Amino acid sequence: MADGIDDLLNPARLTCGKARVAMAGLALSMALTAIDRGWTQTAPSALGLQSPAQQAAPEPPPAPVERENPGLINEIGKLFKNSALPPLKSPTETMNDLSTIARPSSMVTGRAACAVAANGAPDCKIGADRLCQSKGFKEGKSIDINTFEKCSPLVYLPGHKRGPNDCKTENFVTRAVCQ
Repeated sequence: MADGIDDLLNPARLTCGKARVAMAGLALSMALTAIDRGWTQTAPSALGLQSPAQQAAPEPPPAPVERENPGLINEIGKLFKNSALPPLKSPTETMNDLSTIARPSSMVTGRAACAVAANGAPDCKIGADRLCQSKGFKEGKSIDINTFEKCSPLVYLPGHKRGPNDCKTENFVTRAVCQ
């Protein structure tokens, strides 16, 4: 078998009979290729004549049906599309929003106490406004807050049981953007 393949690859080794077989095989493969291409054509009508119905414009191909891709990315996309989340902003929109906030603003540092809201949480808007007003601005937004616990000196005595009112948490605005 290997000798036969070597003979086909090296034409100098072909004998007259083998050369004829190789040429016949080549011709047969070319003919089969041509016949295969011929099968895809439509058969001609009788005597080459077509009826008026056959001469009408061919029907347009049907619109391609959009297949759903069942992959993970597609499922995540559907989740975001059907969710109640607001749409994400483009990087340009985000930068424009930031630039409108920061354009007339200035960052200041200092220390201003945050007020305690009705629910007990710190309300640092008042502290940011006070910090900005001390620097000559109208109002501000806090950027950095310092929180610590301030306790009565009794807490540090040995044997003293700590009570609920012995310590309180204080919050201070240390950095703010002012306008």
